[in-house]
Amino acid sequence: MKKSIVFAALIGAAQWLFAQPLDDIAFRNVVSDKQVLAYEVPSERDIFWQKRVWRVLDVREKINHTFTYPELPFFDILKQAALSGELTLYQGDMDDFSQPLTTEELNGSLYTIDTVLIWIDENNYEQQIIRTEVSYEDIKRFRIKEMWYFDSKSSTLKVRILGIAPLREKYSESGDFIGESALFWVHMPTARPVLARENVFVTGNEATRMTWEDLFEMRFFSSYIMKDGNVRNNRLQDLYSGVDILLEADKINQEIFNYEHDLWSY
Repeated sequence: MKKSIVFAALIGAAQWLFAQPLDDIAFRNVVSDKQVLAYEVPSERDIFWQKRVWRVLDVREKINHTFTYPELPFFDILKQAALSGELTLYQGDMDDFSQPLTTEELNGSLYTIDTVLIWIDENNYEQQIIRTEVSYEDIKRFRIKEMWYFDSKSSTLKVRILGIAPLREKYSESGDFIGESALFWVHMPTARPVLARENVFVTGNEATRMTWEDLFEMRFFSSYIMKDGNVRNNRLQDLYSGVDILLEADKINQEIFNYEHDLWSY
């Protein structure tokens, strides 16, 4: 017993002496040792009720500031994993994950190309192409696609996030805001191994080890409903305006949470 303690102490001392200086007070292995368990695939017979919902997550809200943590923003995690080949990205205008991005389309989503005129003298100029990388600061909002369902086997209401897409604002040549579009879609169930190894900055207690996979599973973010499954595939903004959009979004949210409650008699 004493030998093992001494041996562990020698290993720790060697790490302190010969490794890179430790920017902490302890070695953090909780995240690296964590195993990601695959989702259980419920039987179709057990799905008593389900509802598809699209949400918008605004990173400018206080609870969502962790998405823009400068050391490693959430958008950069997705981008790096895609460029390294670990993560497959899908077409931004199709949220059914049926069209993977090609290499050319991936570069077109992650980089913008502008043409600038450089004047040589009064009568001559040349065109220079500038390739700019899309920054996490360009992403103000994310779109989330999720499925709420009632599992009759466990008699519980559950939710599963199916995908997430970064939204980039679009402006006219005069600088007027004309809307936003999804750069790409990420299939969240297959992205879990990537997200499970990346830490999230936890406000208030930095000793807490939380990964991005934990954050989404615990729903530690703020969002609002922009669309639910409907026969005409309408968004709320297509049917309502002003404060009525928020009231209808809250109504849909309450219907989901009241569904389980209304199944029981008290």
